[in-house]
Formats: sequence, structure tokens, C-alpha cells
Amino acid sequence: MTTAHETQDRRVNVLGVDVNVVTPREAMTLVEQWICRRTQHYVCITGAHGVMESRRSERLRDILNRAGMVTADGMSLVWFSRLVRKAAVERVYGPDLMRALTSISPARGYRHFYYGGPPGLAEKLKQAMEAAHPGVTIVGTLTPPFREMTQSEDNAVIAQINAACPDIVWVGLSTPKQEFWMADHLGRIDAPVMIGVGAAFDFLAGTKRQAPLWMQRNGLEWLFRLATEPRRLWRRYAYIVPGFALLTVRELVARALRVGPPHADTFGQK
Repeated sequence: MTTAHETQDRRVNVLGVDVNVVTPREAMTLVEQWICRRTQHYVCITGAHGVMESRRSERLRDILNRAGMVTADGMSLVWFSRLVRKAAVERVYGPDLMRALTSISPARGYRHFYYGGPPGLAEKLKQAMEAAHPGVTIVGTLTPPFREMTQSEDNAVIAQINAACPDIVWVGLSTPKQEFWMADHLGRIDAPVMIGVGAAFDFLAGTKRQAPLWMQRNGLEWLFRLATEPRRLWRRYAYIVPGFALLTVRELVARALRVGPPHADTFGQK
């Protein structure tokens, strides 16, 4: 069995972000080991969006690189990691990881808490997951205000989550909000694991459609999401898709020529 240390030690640097070389099964095993040992960690499920945002935010890059595990959420990260590391990197997709850990929870006794989303979404997700996985224990849901919370409000959130005694806190905020929240609350939230899954709340609750499997497997999920939410996402993908492609190609060429990393650190940075 792969140990927690072995899984955490196998990483590949993707434009400054250390991504774990893991399969979905290994990612699940690591989470289960943390729950068993009651050690506290956060997991960042990161695609090209997270990597590109980290190039504009040193704080985000540091949070990602201090995470207990960073998984490749998008196929672009998977392909790049395979080319660089020549290892069995697989996509660890937020909704799939959430389904898989939920499905084994009735037998294991794992307790879940949902934090994030607009009003009503976390509760709708709870109903959907309880229907799909009979016997699962979802101990609470909480929707934070869109604005920044006061210290007293934040303390109340921490108290509510800790009183519910979850094993996994699923965080459904956008990047980088969910990464900031998990890092800021590590050691304050008693749960062994916090996992940022972003839009997985919407997908699993049925409020948004997922891309067809063939699009997911061929790295085209971004195109499906852009087509379904163009007004919200066009600025994001206009920056991410060409930017990530340019930087990774330059990195791969530089590695092939054995001249070290290219001078691309200023791209997309403030």
C-alpha cells in the first residue's frame, strides 16, 4: 500500500506549482490515512486556472505548495506532468473524488460537512448525496456571505463546523477563495481533511451540467463550460488557455534543449 509520505513526496513542478503524481485511488488512500491518524491537512484540486492564478499571487502559490496534496484537476496538467515526470499521473477530478469518498463513507463511518456555494446550494447537495449514497452521514451545511466575514462571524463558522465533528469538510468556493479559506483555517478546523472542490457542488447537486465524458477526457471541459456560461467565464479562459499553453510549451522546449527553465516568470504576474 502506498504510504502518505510516499504519495506526498512524488510531485512534479508545473510552472511553479508542485502537483502530486497520484491516481484517484492513491488520492483516496491518502485522505483515508489522514482521517485514520487524525492529522490535519487541506487538499487543492487544481487545474490550469489555479496554476495561472498562482503566477499572479505569491500567496496562492505558497498555499498550493504547502498543501497536503495538490491533484491535477485538468487534463492539461496531466499531460504536462506525464511529459515531464514520465509517471502514471492521472486526473483527480473534484466531483469524482467527492463521489468516491462519499460512496465508501457509510461503511467507514466518515462524516461530511459542506461549506460554500450560494444560498440553498449546500443543502440541495446534501439531499442529492444522501439520495445517491444511502447511509452517508452529512453532519452539516453552511453558506458563507458573499462579502468578507467579520472575525466574530468567522469564529461562529468555526464553532459550528467543529461542533458537528466532520471527518471531511468539502469547500465549494471559487479559486482562489477556497484555497485561501482552507489555508487560513488549517489548525482551527478540527476535521482531519478539508478539500476544495469548487464547482463540484453545482455539478453533484444538479444545478449545472457537466461536460460529456469525451470532452473531459480530451481536455475540452473548459470549452463546454465557456459555452454554457460565456458571460461569466470568457475573461477567465481568454487568459488561461493561451497563457497556459504558451508557458508549458516554452517549458517543455527548454527542458528538451537542456538550457533550464525559460525566462517566463513575468508572464501574467503583477
